[in-house]
Amino acid sequence: MKTVEDDTGRRYLLLRRSDNASLVRDPETGNECYVQNDRLEAVDGESALETAAGTVADPVLTLLTNVHDAETLGLLIELADRGPLGVRTLLDAYQFCESDLHGRLTVLSAAGLLEEADVAGERGYGLTEDCERALETIRPEIEPSNDGTADTD
Repeated sequence: MKTVEDDTGRRYLLLRRSDNASLVRDPETGNECYVQNDRLEAVDGESALETAAGTVADPVLTLLTNVHDAETLGLLIELADRGPLGVRTLLDAYQFCESDLHGRLTVLSAAGLLEEADVAGERGYGLTEDCERALETIRPEIEPSNDGTADTD
């Protein structure tokens, strides 16, 4: 499968090519249609899988490509729920060694998911707006129930 672009700049995934027209799929909608070959051009440097992944919102794509395990995702969720936290608090509250935490914070900061914050006079970290949007997309809404516990619907 290849990525192609029509004369308007719209990108498609090429499914089948014949003499006059090609069957293409719109990666955003999944709709398939035939487009005249003279209106299509191959896109160099972008695989069909990259084109398909491009349909995911940028903040979510950044989250998915930079969070490689449940602990790192949990760290982001804790920061979403508790707000910015100091580095000492992160080390005390969670089972990370200092170098492991530092590595995760560095990767997440470089990806634009975390930003440094001053927490009670010490260095800490909080979520960026992009990270907040990505987490809102992938997490269910949590609403308090009548008995005081949280329900997920």
